[in-house]
Amino acid sequence: MASLKDLRNRIASVKATQKITKAMQMVAAAKLRRAQEAAEAARPYSQRMGAVLANIAQAVGGGGEAPALMTGTGKDDVHLLVVCTAERGLCGGFNSQIARFARDHARKLIASGKTVKIICVGKKGFDILRRDYASLIIERVDLREAKQVGFVHADAIAKKVIGLFNEGGFDVCTLFYSEFKSVISQVPTAQQIIPAAAVAEGEPESAGSAVYEYEPEPGEILSDLIPRNISVQVFRALLENAAGEMGAKMSAMDNATRNAGDMINKLTMSYNRQRQAQITKELIEIISGAEAL
Repeated sequence: MASLKDLRNRIASVKATQKITKAMQMVAAAKLRRAQEAAEAARPYSQRMGAVLANIAQAVGGGGEAPALMTGTGKDDVHLLVVCTAERGLCGGFNSQIARFARDHARKLIASGKTVKIICVGKKGFDILRRDYASLIIERVDLREAKQVGFVHADAIAKKVIGLFNEGGFDVCTLFYSEFKSVISQVPTAQQIIPAAAVAEGEPESAGSAVYEYEPEPGEILSDLIPRNISVQVFRALLENAAGEMGAKMSAMDNATRNAGDMINKLTMSYNRQRQAQITKELIEIISGAEAL
């Protein structure tokens, strides 16, 4: 049985931990608002970009004008998985959910005879995936030095992916991230970005009822627009992840604070019981000694 001094030290330790988790919860709540606003602001642009691509792709049709980033290589033998997770932990199952989703997808591809390559964006996803698929990870992107994720970071990742595609490194690229729904809900999502999907999110805005004339040619527009679209989709994934990470961290730290409070109550009760038992024992010894005299 722990002594009274041990119980006092443990209560003080748990109280110190509770202060830390409470502070982290408040910091995450402050960052969540900005991250959520940024993620929600990026969605309309991303969706509109998909609508523009869909309209131009209809004009190009299945002809030879479409760039390779849209038509692909004609094969699906080699798959590249770009797995975006957080750089830090203490956010519940946020990172493990994304990594598990990507790992299950990779397992299915390998079972069907496909070759899989992985690019990890974020330390936590790399730490999880390297346990099973260390040989498949070809690169890790570290964003720990970035105080705030910007488009420049997403553009650099997109250029790496496009450069690898131009070198013939893969046939299909899928982006994995967690879509922010609410503080307690982040949904792991997989989005194919190469070959670029020519279907916009949501209902197209009467694409078949209008005739467009393009200057320059649609194929030339797509050659410039599709790389930008890939950067935009990666940027949106990073923003969604940032909001999801803060939401998950706020929820996890709130639970940790509550658990610390419960532990403090239990330890305090044990301390009071043991202290009362010790006082009672000492009184009995004093009374017994007095009666013996």
